[in-house]
This record gives sequence, structure tokens and C-alpha cells, in this order.
Amino acid sequence: MRALKIAATGMTAQQMRVEVISNNLANMSTTAYNTRRAEFADLHYQQMEQPGAINAADGTVLPTGIQLGLGVTPTAVSVHLEQGALTQTNGDLDVAIEGQGYLEVTMPDGASAYTRDGGLRRSADGQIVTADGYPVVPDITIPDDARSISINADGEVYAYFNDRVEAELLGQFTLAGFTNPRGLEAMGGNLFRETEASGPATVGDPGIDGLGSLRQGYLESSSVDAVREVTELIEAQRAYELNAKVITASDQMMSTTSQIR
Repeated sequence: MRALKIAATGMTAQQMRVEVISNNLANMSTTAYNTRRAEFADLHYQQMEQPGAINAADGTVLPTGIQLGLGVTPTAVSVHLEQGALTQTNGDLDVAIEGQGYLEVTMPDGASAYTRDGGLRRSADGQIVTADGYPVVPDITIPDDARSISINADGEVYAYFNDRVEAELLGQFTLAGFTNPRGLEAMGGNLFRETEASGPATVGDPGIDGLGSLRQGYLESSSVDAVREVTELIEAQRAYELNAKVITASDQMMSTTSQIR
């Protein structure tokens, strides 16, 4: 019976959906996390009677035919790009991106990665790095005797000193934009890697060419909606149970057939 295999694909699909939802709920407090959604498509069809075929009995054309679907298959786990709420932290090196764009960081192997997590830190030698210690591009170093740091909406970083009246410009953050940000590869640690699907990074100053601006003293919260996720979790659970019932019903039908004398 085809129903057994069809229902099995449905159970597998709903299991994957639950796994994606559980990952969303686990990242409710992750800075700048965007919700993921599992997407599915129907499998190919077995053509018992081709639509438009000629009926041999009287020569008429079959209006619909007989097409038996063979189940469902996962097609993608897409990222729902949505600006998370900005949470005030008052940290000198906490920056939230309002709008599009990613901060570029340098990985230990020299490759570039991208993040919207603006919870930055100051390394032992004064360099601005991520929470995991990866340097932010371009390199900006804070002097040891700096009293405080100011970052404006354009990404310019100024340092204030006790023995000076005017602030010193240390550098300017840049943002990277992508033609298809959904095509970025998630690496974990709030980092993404450029892929052929995302297109190459277009680096520019904040607030220019469609890139967002920076806000100091804020962090972008996760965009996960707990109510929506729990609702979808219930839907996935019920769909899983229905597919399981199809398997049970198919098993009972086969059992009945095998017991015929």
C-alpha cells in the first residue's frame, strides 16, 4: 500500500518542522536571531491516467486523469528576515543595526564572516572584537587612556580623554549588504558566511545605499514570536498524529486482507 510510505513522508516532514520550531524557541533570547521556517513541496506523482489522454472506448479526452501523489518532501529552511526590537543596554560598545546590513568580522583563518550581533567587546590590546574575540572590520583600536567611547549613527567611533576637550576619531564601522541575505550560510555563534546564493558582500558606510544605521547602547532582540511558535508546534503535532493514524489504518487494512480465508 502506498499509504504507508506516503504517511511516513508526512511524519518525517512534521518531525523536521518541530525541530525547526524548537530551534526558534531555544533562541528566543539570542541577540539578532531571525525566525526560521521549514518549507515543503509535494513529491512526484504516479500517472495512472494521463490528463488529456484519449479514452479508447469512445475517443473522448480525459479531463483530469488519475494522478496519485507519493507524499511530501522538505525543500528549504528559510530565514524570515525581520527587524527585532531594540533593547537598551547603555553599553559603550553595544550597537544595534536599524535596517539592513551586517557587521563584518575576521575569522581565525582570515576568512570573512558577518553578524548582526552588536554586543562588541574590547580586547586586551584595545581592539574592538565580538563576544567570541573575532576582530571587527575595519580594525579599530581604543587607546588605554580613553575615558569613554561614542558611536554615532554613521558608525564613526570617537574616544574621549580626561586631558582633552575634543574627541578623537578612531575610525568608522562599515556594514555589508547582500542581494539575497536569505542565502547566507549560518555558522553558529550568530555568524553567517557568504555563499553563491547570497551573492557577494557590498560594503559601505551605514545609512548609505540602503544600509541601516547604528544605534549605540542598544542590542537587537530576537524576532521570535513565542505565541506563533507554540501555535505552529501544536499544528505540527496534530499533523504528525494524523499521519501516524494513517499508518495505523493502513496496517489494519493490510491485516484484514491477510486474514481473508
